[in-house]
Amino acid sequence: MNTKDMPGAAPEGESAQESASAMRKFLVVVDGTPESEVALQFAARRALHTGGVVTLLAILEPGDFQHWLGVESIMREEARQEAEAVLHRLAAQVNEQTGRFPELVIREGKKAEQLKQLIGEDRSIAILVLAAGTGKEGPGPLVSLVAAASDNAFPIPVTVVPGNLTQEQLEALA
Repeated sequence: MNTKDMPGAAPEGESAQESASAMRKFLVVVDGTPESEVALQFAARRALHTGGVVTLLAILEPGDFQHWLGVESIMREEARQEAEAVLHRLAAQVNEQTGRFPELVIREGKKAEQLKQLIGEDRSIAILVLAAGTGKEGPGPLVSLVAAASDNAFPIPVTVVPGNLTQEQLEALA
């Protein structure tokens, strides 16, 4: 996804990728949950206070319609359009808070795999910011993955914030 022509994306004569790669990136996985919005708010505040930039990652997980290729294609395109709309809405919020347009990334595949792949490809990503779920289901699959002792641990620091933080609490922490 190209953010080059968006307001606040990069200084004149510099692409958004070049500008973002020179700064420490705070990566947030956008999945439509209230917790991901808390993680986004925290990351935006940290980026503002440290001169960093936010990277928003939307991951389109594979559907169960492989035997209906036409249906799968339509569903994939609808999911991509929805992800783009959500990313742009959230990007406007980040831009308003930080004065910088975030980097936007859409990937297709399994969340954990795509997340690790992006972190491996982009050495400017310094911190993964997640928010723990607040429901009975537990903290969420990515937070659970981080919490589990594993040989597949993320190669960067991970900040896990409570998913029920208020705006005032976020401001005090970040």
